Amino acid sequence: MPIINGVHYHASTQGTGETLLLLHGFTGRGDNWAHLFPLLTPHYQVVTLDLLGHGNTDSPPHPTRYHMTHLIDDVMAFCDTLHATKIHLLGYSMGGRVALACAIHAPSRFASLILESASAGLADETARQERVYSDTALAERILTGGIEAFINEWEALPLWHTQATLAPEARHRLRQQRLKNNTLGLANSLIGYGTGAQPSYWDKLHTLTSPTLLMVGEEDRKFVATLAKMQQHLPNVQQVVIPNAGHTTHLEAPQVFAEAVLSFLSGLDLTDRRNV
Repeated sequence: MPIINGVHYHASTQGTGETLLLLHGFTGRGDNWAHLFPLLTPHYQVVTLDLLGHGNTDSPPHPTRYHMTHLIDDVMAFCDTLHATKIHLLGYSMGGRVALACAIHAPSRFASLILESASAGLADETARQERVYSDTALAERILTGGIEAFINEWEALPLWHTQATLAPEARHRLRQQRLKNNTLGLANSLIGYGTGAQPSYWDKLHTLTSPTLLMVGEEDRKFVATLAKMQQHLPNVQQVVIPNAGHTTHLEAPQVFAEAVLSFLSGLDLTDRRNV
Protein backbone atom coordinates (compact mmCIF):
# COMPACT_ATOMS: atom_id res chain seq x y z
CA MET A 1 0.00 0.00 0.00
CA PRO A 2 1.64 3.25 -1.08
CA ILE A 3 1.56 6.16 1.35
CA ILE A 4 0.32 9.21 -0.55
CA ASN A 5 0.35 12.55 1.26
CA GLY A 6 0.13 10.75 4.60
CA VAL A 7 -2.66 8.37 3.56
CA HIS A 8 -2.31 4.64 2.96
CA TYR A 9 -3.79 3.98 -0.48
CA HIS A 10 -4.60 0.53 -1.82
CA ALA A 11 -3.75 -0.19 -5.45
CA SER A 12 -3.18 -3.18 -7.71
CA THR A 13 -1.39 -3.65 -11.02
CA GLN A 14 -1.81 -6.33 -13.68
CA GLY A 15 -0.65 -6.70 -17.26
CA THR A 16 2.09 -4.99 -19.26
CA GLY A 17 2.31 -2.13 -21.70
CA GLU A 18 1.10 1.44 -21.46
CA THR A 19 -0.64 2.24 -18.19
CA LEU A 20 -4.43 2.36 -17.94
CA LEU A 21 -5.46 3.76 -14.54
CA LEU A 22 -9.04 2.94 -13.46
CA LEU A 23 -10.97 4.99 -10.88
CA HIS A 24 -14.16 3.45 -9.44
CA GLY A 25 -17.44 5.09 -8.43
CA PHE A 26 -19.02 5.93 -5.06
CA THR A 27 -19.32 2.88 -2.75
CA GLY A 28 -16.90 1.07 -5.08
CA ARG A 29 -13.33 -0.19 -4.92
CA GLY A 30 -10.64 -1.30 -7.34
CA ASP A 31 -12.05 -4.83 -7.32
CA ASN A 32 -15.07 -3.53 -9.25
CA TRP A 33 -12.93 -3.72 -12.40
CA ALA A 34 -11.63 -7.28 -11.88
CA HIS A 35 -13.97 -8.87 -14.42
CA LEU A 36 -12.43 -6.65 -17.12
CA PHE A 37 -8.83 -7.71 -16.48
CA PRO A 38 -8.89 -10.67 -18.91
CA LEU A 39 -10.05 -8.29 -21.65
CA LEU A 40 -7.72 -5.37 -20.89
CA THR A 41 -4.49 -6.75 -19.41
CA PRO A 42 -3.31 -8.47 -22.62
CA HIS A 43 -2.97 -4.98 -24.08
CA TYR A 44 -2.27 -2.62 -21.16
CA GLN A 45 -0.82 -2.43 -17.69
CA VAL A 46 -4.07 -2.01 -15.77
CA VAL A 47 -3.82 -0.19 -12.44
CA THR A 48 -6.72 0.13 -10.02
CA LEU A 49 -6.82 2.52 -7.08
CA ASP A 50 -9.19 2.50 -4.11
CA LEU A 51 -10.12 6.15 -3.79
CA LEU A 52 -10.00 8.03 -0.49
CA GLY A 53 -12.53 6.65 2.00
CA HIS A 54 -13.22 3.55 -0.10
CA GLY A 55 -12.17 -0.07 -0.14
CA ASN A 56 -8.86 -0.74 1.60
CA THR A 57 -7.65 2.86 1.38
CA ASP A 58 -7.63 4.87 4.60
CA SER A 59 -10.66 6.87 5.74
CA PRO A 60 -9.28 10.03 7.40
CA PRO A 61 -11.54 11.40 10.14
CA HIS A 62 -12.03 14.97 8.90
CA PRO A 63 -14.10 15.79 5.79
CA THR A 64 -11.74 18.58 4.71
CA ARG A 65 -9.12 15.95 3.80
CA TYR A 66 -11.57 14.74 1.12
CA HIS A 67 -11.77 18.05 -0.74
CA MET A 68 -11.30 17.68 -4.49
CA THR A 69 -8.04 19.64 -4.40
CA HIS A 70 -6.59 17.00 -2.06
CA LEU A 71 -7.94 14.18 -4.25
CA ILE A 72 -6.21 15.72 -7.26
CA ASP A 73 -2.94 15.97 -5.32
CA ASP A 74 -3.28 12.33 -4.21
CA VAL A 75 -3.98 10.95 -7.68
CA MET A 76 -1.18 12.99 -9.23
CA ALA A 77 1.27 11.83 -6.54
CA PHE A 78 0.14 8.24 -7.08
CA CYS A 79 0.74 8.60 -10.82
CA ASP A 80 4.31 9.68 -10.03
CA THR A 81 4.87 6.39 -8.18
CA LEU A 82 3.97 4.46 -11.35
CA HIS A 83 7.00 5.84 -13.25
CA ALA A 84 4.97 5.51 -16.44
CA THR A 85 5.78 7.54 -19.53
CA LYS A 86 2.19 7.33 -20.76
CA ILE A 87 -0.93 7.08 -18.59
CA HIS A 88 -4.47 6.67 -19.89
CA LEU A 89 -7.00 7.70 -17.24
CA LEU A 90 -10.44 6.07 -17.01
CA GLY A 91 -13.00 7.07 -14.39
CA TYR A 92 -16.53 5.90 -13.68
CA SER A 93 -19.19 8.19 -12.13
CA MET A 94 -17.56 9.67 -9.00
CA GLY A 95 -14.21 8.38 -10.25
CA GLY A 96 -14.96 10.05 -13.55
CA ARG A 97 -15.39 13.39 -11.80
CA VAL A 98 -12.04 12.89 -10.09
CA ALA A 99 -10.44 11.87 -13.39
CA LEU A 100 -11.83 14.95 -15.14
CA ALA A 101 -10.56 17.19 -12.34
CA CYS A 102 -7.08 15.67 -12.63
CA ALA A 103 -7.02 15.99 -16.43
CA ILE A 104 -8.04 19.65 -16.25
CA HIS A 105 -5.48 20.29 -13.49
CA ALA A 106 -2.61 18.67 -15.44
CA PRO A 107 -3.68 18.17 -19.08
CA SER A 108 -0.20 17.18 -20.27
CA ARG A 109 0.09 14.40 -17.66
CA PHE A 110 -2.37 12.03 -19.32
CA ALA A 111 -2.24 10.55 -22.81
CA SER A 112 -6.02 10.23 -22.90
CA LEU A 113 -9.13 10.50 -20.75
CA ILE A 114 -12.10 8.12 -20.65
CA LEU A 115 -15.21 9.13 -18.71
CA GLU A 116 -17.98 6.63 -18.02
CA SER A 117 -21.30 7.98 -16.73
CA ALA A 118 -19.61 11.09 -15.34
CA SER A 119 -20.38 14.79 -15.35
CA ALA A 120 -18.61 18.14 -15.24
CA GLY A 121 -20.48 19.10 -12.08
CA LEU A 122 -23.38 21.45 -11.41
CA ALA A 123 -23.02 24.86 -13.01
CA ASP A 124 -26.03 26.35 -11.24
CA GLU A 125 -25.13 27.57 -7.76
CA THR A 126 -28.60 26.93 -6.36
CA ALA A 127 -28.55 23.37 -7.65
CA ARG A 128 -25.10 22.87 -6.12
CA GLN A 129 -26.24 24.09 -2.71
CA GLU A 130 -29.29 21.84 -2.85
CA ARG A 131 -27.05 18.89 -3.66
CA VAL A 132 -24.68 19.80 -0.81
CA TYR A 133 -27.66 19.73 1.53
CA SER A 134 -28.88 16.34 0.27
CA ASP A 135 -25.37 14.84 0.28
CA THR A 136 -24.82 16.03 3.86
CA ALA A 137 -28.14 14.54 4.94
CA LEU A 138 -27.23 11.25 3.28
CA ALA A 139 -23.84 11.28 4.99
CA GLU A 140 -25.56 11.68 8.36
CA ARG A 141 -27.83 8.72 7.58
CA ILE A 142 -24.80 6.61 6.73
CA LEU A 143 -23.15 7.42 10.05
CA THR A 144 -26.27 6.92 12.17
CA GLY A 145 -27.85 3.97 10.35
CA GLY A 146 -24.79 1.93 9.49
CA ILE A 147 -23.43 0.49 6.29
CA GLU A 148 -26.04 -2.21 5.61
CA ALA A 149 -29.03 0.12 6.01
CA PHE A 150 -27.36 2.64 3.70
CA ILE A 151 -26.50 0.05 1.05
CA ASN A 152 -30.12 -1.17 1.13
CA GLU A 153 -31.24 2.42 0.50
CA TRP A 154 -28.54 2.96 -2.15
CA GLU A 155 -29.36 -0.17 -4.12
CA ALA A 156 -33.05 0.76 -4.22
CA LEU A 157 -32.37 3.94 -6.21
CA PRO A 158 -33.89 4.02 -9.74
CA LEU A 159 -30.38 4.72 -11.06
CA TRP A 160 -29.54 1.03 -10.60
CA HIS A 161 -32.67 -0.56 -12.05
CA THR A 162 -30.78 -1.95 -15.05
CA GLN A 163 -28.48 -3.90 -12.72
CA ALA A 164 -31.37 -6.33 -12.38
CA THR A 165 -30.09 -7.81 -15.65
CA LEU A 166 -26.85 -8.87 -13.97
CA ALA A 167 -26.39 -12.52 -13.05
CA PRO A 168 -27.26 -13.25 -9.39
CA GLU A 169 -23.63 -13.96 -8.53
CA ALA A 170 -22.56 -10.63 -10.04
CA ARG A 171 -25.18 -8.74 -8.04
CA HIS A 172 -24.10 -10.58 -4.88
CA ARG A 173 -20.44 -9.78 -5.52
CA LEU A 174 -21.24 -6.10 -6.09
CA ARG A 175 -23.26 -5.92 -2.87
CA GLN A 176 -20.49 -7.55 -0.87
CA GLN A 177 -17.98 -5.07 -2.28
CA ARG A 178 -20.24 -2.19 -1.26
CA LEU A 179 -20.75 -3.59 2.24
CA LYS A 180 -17.00 -3.74 2.86
CA ASN A 181 -16.77 0.03 2.84
CA ASN A 182 -16.22 2.19 5.91
CA THR A 183 -19.18 4.35 7.01
CA LEU A 184 -16.93 7.28 7.92
CA GLY A 185 -15.13 7.06 4.60
CA LEU A 186 -18.35 7.05 2.58
CA ALA A 187 -19.88 9.89 4.62
CA ASN A 188 -16.79 12.07 4.31
CA SER A 189 -16.52 11.29 0.61
CA LEU A 190 -20.02 12.67 0.06
CA ILE A 191 -19.21 15.81 2.05
CA GLY A 192 -15.73 16.32 0.61
CA TYR A 193 -16.01 15.35 -3.06
CA GLY A 194 -19.64 14.56 -3.70
CA THR A 195 -21.45 16.11 -6.66
CA GLY A 196 -22.46 19.17 -4.63
CA ALA A 197 -18.97 19.76 -3.24
CA GLN A 198 -17.29 19.27 -6.62
CA PRO A 199 -16.45 22.48 -8.46
CA SER A 200 -18.16 23.02 -11.78
CA TYR A 201 -15.79 22.28 -14.67
CA TRP A 202 -18.14 23.26 -17.47
CA ASP A 203 -16.25 26.47 -18.21
CA LYS A 204 -12.95 24.57 -18.39
CA LEU A 205 -13.91 21.72 -20.73
CA HIS A 206 -12.79 23.67 -23.79
CA THR A 207 -9.22 23.73 -22.41
CA LEU A 208 -8.99 19.93 -22.34
CA THR A 209 -7.33 19.11 -25.66
CA SER A 210 -6.21 15.56 -24.84
CA PRO A 211 -8.16 12.78 -26.62
CA THR A 212 -11.32 12.07 -24.63
CA LEU A 213 -13.87 9.28 -24.80
CA LEU A 214 -17.30 9.69 -23.23
CA MET A 215 -19.18 6.46 -22.45
CA VAL A 216 -22.76 6.05 -21.28
CA GLY A 217 -25.54 3.46 -21.31
CA GLU A 218 -28.54 4.29 -23.47
CA GLU A 219 -30.92 3.53 -20.57
CA ASP A 220 -29.25 6.16 -18.38
CA ARG A 221 -31.26 9.04 -19.84
CA LYS A 222 -29.94 11.72 -17.49
CA PHE A 223 -26.31 10.99 -18.28
CA VAL A 224 -26.97 10.51 -21.99
CA ALA A 225 -28.07 14.14 -22.00
CA THR A 226 -25.21 15.25 -19.72
CA LEU A 227 -22.50 13.63 -21.82
CA ALA A 228 -24.04 14.93 -25.05
CA LYS A 229 -23.77 18.41 -23.59
CA MET A 230 -20.18 17.79 -22.49
CA GLN A 231 -19.34 16.60 -25.99
CA GLN A 232 -20.24 20.01 -27.35
CA HIS A 233 -17.58 21.68 -25.18
CA LEU A 234 -14.69 19.24 -25.56
CA PRO A 235 -12.40 19.91 -28.54
CA ASN A 236 -11.02 16.38 -29.03
CA VAL A 237 -13.79 13.97 -28.12
CA GLN A 238 -15.55 10.76 -29.11
CA GLN A 239 -18.73 9.39 -27.58
CA VAL A 240 -20.04 5.85 -27.27
CA VAL A 241 -23.61 5.10 -26.21
CA ILE A 242 -23.85 1.46 -25.16
CA PRO A 243 -27.20 -0.20 -25.94
CA ASN A 244 -29.19 -2.14 -23.35
CA ALA A 245 -27.18 -0.72 -20.44
CA GLY A 246 -27.64 1.82 -17.70
CA HIS A 247 -25.28 3.71 -15.40
CA THR A 248 -22.77 0.88 -14.84
CA THR A 249 -21.93 -0.04 -18.42
CA HIS A 250 -18.68 -1.74 -17.42
CA LEU A 251 -20.72 -4.22 -15.36
CA GLU A 252 -23.83 -4.52 -17.51
CA ALA A 253 -22.07 -4.79 -20.89
CA PRO A 254 -18.42 -5.61 -20.10
CA GLN A 255 -17.52 -7.01 -23.51
CA VAL A 256 -18.92 -4.00 -25.38
CA PHE A 257 -17.38 -1.64 -22.82
CA ALA A 258 -13.91 -3.19 -23.13
CA GLU A 259 -14.10 -3.26 -26.93
CA ALA A 260 -14.99 0.44 -26.99
CA VAL A 261 -12.10 1.29 -24.68
CA LEU A 262 -9.60 -0.78 -26.67
CA SER A 263 -10.84 0.63 -29.97
CA PHE A 264 -10.43 4.17 -28.71
CA LEU A 265 -6.94 3.52 -27.32
CA SER A 266 -5.75 1.62 -30.40
CA GLY A 267 -6.92 4.55 -32.51
CA LEU A 268 -4.63 6.78 -30.47
CA ASP A 269 -1.75 4.40 -31.17
CA LEU A 270 -2.41 4.65 -34.90
CA THR A 271 -2.45 8.43 -34.71
CA ASP A 272 0.86 8.42 -32.82
CA ARG A 273 2.47 6.22 -35.45
CA ARG A 274 1.21 8.42 -38.30
CA ASN A 275 2.71 11.48 -36.60
CA VAL A 276 6.16 9.92 -36.21
